[in-house]
This record gives sequence, C-alpha cells and structure tokens, in this order.
Amino acid sequence: MSEQVNNKEKWQCLQKTNTVNLAKWTIAWLLTLALATFSPQFDWGESTTLTLLAILLNMAVGFGMIIANKNYLKSADEMQQKIMLESMAITLGVGLVLGLSYSLLDITNIIGVDAEISNLIMIMGITNIISTALIKRRYQ
Repeated sequence: MSEQVNNKEKWQCLQKTNTVNLAKWTIAWLLTLALATFSPQFDWGESTTLTLLAILLNMAVGFGMIIANKNYLKSADEMQQKIMLESMAITLGVGLVLGLSYSLLDITNIIGVDAEISNLIMIMGITNIISTALIKRRYQ
C-alpha cells in the first residue's frame, strides 16, 4: 500500500515539475518572441544582424518549449494524454485546412486583406481550448 502512495507522490511531483518547466519555457519563448518582434523597432533599428540573432534565439527557445511540452505530455496519465492527443489532432486539422484556405483566399484576391499568421494562431488557440473542453466533457 505504501509503495502505491510513494508512486502516486512521485508521479504528482513529476507532473508538477513538468508543468512548471513547460510554463517557464513558454514564458521564455514569448519573451524572446517579443524581443525579436519589437526590439528592431525601438532598440536597435535597422541592424539585420541583431534581428537575426534575436530570431535564432527565439527559434532555439521554441525548440526547448517543444521538448518541455513533449515531456509534459509523457508525464500525463493515460486519460489526459488521450484528451490532449485528440485535441491536438483537431487543432492541427483545423489549422491546416483553414490556414491553406485562408491563404488561397488571399492569393486569389477574393478577400481584400492580406492573410496574417496571427489570425491562424488565434483560430488554432480557440480550437484547442474548445476541443479540449468538449473532449473532457465527453469522457466525464
């Protein structure tokens, strides 16, 4: 019985560690994204070298965030993994289909605005939140 308690405590500790680690990497990625986006306008002007370095830093931190997300998913229990996997599959599908359709609407000049990646990111974020909530409700 005490071994089960120990295993549960170890799992909870690992889950907490991976959640905090993912949060740290996500915050670091957002900060480096802001650095790469806004610093050329306010700090270093037209320096292509500094802008390129900031973008490369953002990419490196982004890959760290991806690894942290993978570790977080691996430490989740089977039900959480199933929910996240289904939600990610729906999000990827919606992002791919709507993103390409949105781009085609722009390329063919059917819409009067340029297709912006930020719109796709918002749609994918909203899709992930809604699909996760619906899938969780289905399994309750």
